[in-house]
Amino acid sequence: MSDRLRGFGLSPRAGAGRLVDVLVAAAVAVPVFVPFATAPEVSPLGVVFNLGTVVPLVWRRRAPFAVALAVASFAMAVSLYDRPGQALQYGALVAVYTLADLGRYRWQRWGFIAVLVATIPPGALLIKDNDAAEFMFTLLLPMTAFLLGTLARTARERSDALVERSAQLERERAAEAARAAAEERSRIARDMHDVLAHAVSIMVVQAEAGPVVVRTDPDRAERVFDAIADAGRDAMAQLRRTLGVLKEEQDHGVRAPQPTIGALPELVEHVDRTQVRVRLTVEGASRALPADADLAAYRIVQEALTNTVKHANAREAEVRLRWTDHELEITVTDDGQGGGGADAGWRRGGSGLIGIRERVAACGGTAEAGPRPGGGFRVLARLPFAAVTA
Repeated sequence: MSDRLRGFGLSPRAGAGRLVDVLVAAAVAVPVFVPFATAPEVSPLGVVFNLGTVVPLVWRRRAPFAVALAVASFAMAVSLYDRPGQALQYGALVAVYTLADLGRYRWQRWGFIAVLVATIPPGALLIKDNDAAEFMFTLLLPMTAFLLGTLARTARERSDALVERSAQLERERAAEAARAAAEERSRIARDMHDVLAHAVSIMVVQAEAGPVVVRTDPDRAERVFDAIADAGRDAMAQLRRTLGVLKEEQDHGVRAPQPTIGALPELVEHVDRTQVRVRLTVEGASRALPADADLAAYRIVQEALTNTVKHANAREAEVRLRWTDHELEITVTDDGQGGGGADAGWRRGGSGLIGIRERVAACGGTAEAGPRPGGGFRVLARLPFAAVTA
């Protein structure tokens, strides 16, 4: 069936609409021409005029206004020429309904007036035995048809608006899901970078020092290899937690445990096993932090120490946590080449140091890094309590 419709240049939907229009025209033709079967005399001109109120309905969807005018003209001719031909102007009623339902707003009024005039049989005004009841009846019918068409149009437009609104909401939900997925991928990428960069940096430094220590200090060599193994095991554990986020969130909607500021002593101990001596200093009374700030504090220190081990060629570093009434101030300093590798690593915008900026900004804080006047490098981050807990 659809192939046949395409052969006539019609889509399946348009072809179905045309078929409905043909059936409507056929249904209207039945009451129009039934009186001719019992009429004592049938006029060929009367048949033509009556056909004119039926045939144009086949195109009622394509040109509602033109069809309404054509049907109204033939209906007027039927009323004047052969009044018994149609007790009611069925074609005109269908035309005015279609005009209200599918026609352009600016043409509806004129088309309705034309059909209204045509469907009030002029004979009702010319023949004396037509009373007021018949006149009102012929007047109310087209008005009712127009009202029904308007109601159908309103219902369809409301349905279309609801469908469009639903589609818009679906697009917004899809965009929000895509944005959330992108943020989650970015978060996981930062966490994986922090874990791998820190662990691999420590392992590389220890491995490079291993051959020298084995020859000069065999007892210390054992501690060096233990540090490499510990760094590897710690990296594996943190990777499992980070990658486990994907399955945990999919299955249960919760995240796996993440490292917090309470794990900093262990982090400092791991780095201290390298050639860099690290000291942790805490000032002020510690306070409970929200989960995002707690993780951010840990990752900031982790990335800063990783930068020190990789770039600074430092021998000593210090991690200072200063708790105030309004913010947590995190300072990581070293005595390495502040104007060299560490500074260059920050200014190049490595993903780890960019991650520090992003984490601090997400918590409403500030971050800065650069060489110290007396030598070495410093990373300073401030996490305000008010912004974090808002």
